[in-house]
Amino acid sequence: MVSKMRKRLLFHIVLLIGLVANGQRLEVEKLNNSGIDKIIAPSKAEQLFRRASAIDTTYAEAPYNLGTTLYQENYIEEAFGHLKEAANRSSQPDLSHKAFHNIGNVYMQKEEYDNAIEAYKQALRNDPTDEETRYNLALAKKKKEEQQQEQNQDQDQQDQQDQQENEENEENKENDQEDKEGDQGDSKEKEKESEDEKGDGSEKEEQKKGQGDQKQEQGKRPEDKQPQGNPKPQELSKQQIENLLQALQNEENKVQEKMNAKKVQGRKLKVEKDW
Repeated sequence: MVSKMRKRLLFHIVLLIGLVANGQRLEVEKLNNSGIDKIIAPSKAEQLFRRASAIDTTYAEAPYNLGTTLYQENYIEEAFGHLKEAANRSSQPDLSHKAFHNIGNVYMQKEEYDNAIEAYKQALRNDPTDEETRYNLALAKKKKEEQQQEQNQDQDQQDQQDQQENEENEENKENDQEDKEGDQGDSKEKEKESEDEKGDGSEKEEQKKGQGDQKQEQGKRPEDKQPQGNPKPQELSKQQIENLLQALQNEENKVQEKMNAKKVQGRKLKVEKDW
């Protein structure tokens, strides 16, 4: 008796839960469908999809529709999250295919071509007949090749730029070294000139000192002067010679006059005339 009552209670509970879940699913589907009907008004559609996705976390269509709407509105990052959620919830190949297809489109917008290729491959696993997905996969592969070529070109340009900068740095180092050596040479030349000037100054000081000594010797008293070899006779000018000769002549005349005077004094005076 008790066992039968328990079975009935359990049956009613399961039935109630089923009814509640069924009612909930109906509500979610109603919200989702309303969002689709209002897709021309994206903000209202987004609100309805968000409510449906929050009520039933196993319902994949609501986050898919929300992600697709956000993608069309160019909210790429937020759209990506909802599309991933839809792919994870979905157990239906058709919905999984559409979710991965749009995930690939998001990756294409972000220029993440490797991830886009993988997303399109996932979409084709769920629906190999979709030519649009196949075209997008081929386009993603082409974009990847172009991106790789651009990266290689950029790398080559960077390498060339680095090489050029290294060469310029080496050239600048050589120029700096030459300038440094030139400065050292100029410094040595200036030092040499300075030494020469000092030497000239010392010689001039010695000359001045010698002249000073010579003047000092000339200023000494005669008895202090030391003889140095045979003295040279002093040369007389023509005028001096004439003056000297004139003086000698005058002296001689004076002597002659004295002698004549003595002769006169020695004569006898005549008293009478000799007539």
